[in-house]
Amino acid sequence: MNWNVFDHTLRPDPDVFHSRDDALDRRLGEVVDHSPECYGAADVVILGSPQDAGVRRNQGRAGAGEAPDAIRRMLYRFPETEKIGRHALFDLGDVPVDGSLEEIHRRQRRIVRHVLADGKTVIVLGGGNDISYPDGRALAEVIPDCLTFNIDSHLDVRADEPRNSGTPYRQLMEGGFLPPANFYELAVKEDVNAPAYRRYVDQKGVHVFTLEEMRRRNPERLVSTILKERRADAIFWGFDLDAVRTVDAPGVSATYPIGLTADEICTLARLAGGDARSRILEISEVNPRYDVDRRTCRLAAMMIIYFLGARP
Repeated sequence: MNWNVFDHTLRPDPDVFHSRDDALDRRLGEVVDHSPECYGAADVVILGSPQDAGVRRNQGRAGAGEAPDAIRRMLYRFPETEKIGRHALFDLGDVPVDGSLEEIHRRQRRIVRHVLADGKTVIVLGGGNDISYPDGRALAEVIPDCLTFNIDSHLDVRADEPRNSGTPYRQLMEGGFLPPANFYELAVKEDVNAPAYRRYVDQKGVHVFTLEEMRRRNPERLVSTILKERRADAIFWGFDLDAVRTVDAPGVSATYPIGLTADEICTLARLAGGDARSRILEISEVNPRYDVDRRTCRLAAMMIIYFLGARP
């Protein structure tokens, strides 16, 4: 019996699909498909993971589980531009988040793997950053030769047991799903990471660029150079919004007054979209409970707009 992805996901809330009812100003909420019969034609699939169990295990503040629909509500208000209109978008809905975090991860990995195997690009809306483990593993199982970017204040290689939002990239490396030489940690804040974990990634051979190093090199130029020089069949992009300074992204699980600007992170999202090898765009740690005027949810939506608008 064939495995049906719709039997293992929850349909999206109809209320998130914004409409102006204006044929001259169609909004994404009017053009993104979400009926099962439209899935086959899609080239980009949106999937929500509405849980923050990993954040709570990591002693972070709860609320990221509310982010997928909050981001959708912002995203689907944007107009359909000519560039975005070239792509067939599909909202698959959400990963069911009942059971333990380990069970959620197994479920999510299987869903993402299925969608990738169908030849589609996946935009994953977290949720806590622990989702990088099932997402990254799913890509490695479908396309082993892949680059991974973690744009984040944190290295996320904690040695904690059980797993949490701070462990995903250690899990991927130790499990053999992420060769350290193919892993880039960007916008890291040294002052918020334990020295032992910096030594761990250095000893592994991970490419680490702190926020200060990125600024000295120019973030756009740095990432463009990496993409030009590195060969791979696929790319995973993990964007943890706590990499952005608080004034631009107040609604995250852990805020910092310094960080990437909204312009800078949208530029990185555009670079991700412009590379045909990009197969997963993951946005995590948005926390609507602490947002201000929906600023962070709107930024996450704009990153997706930049990503889609740049796609070849």
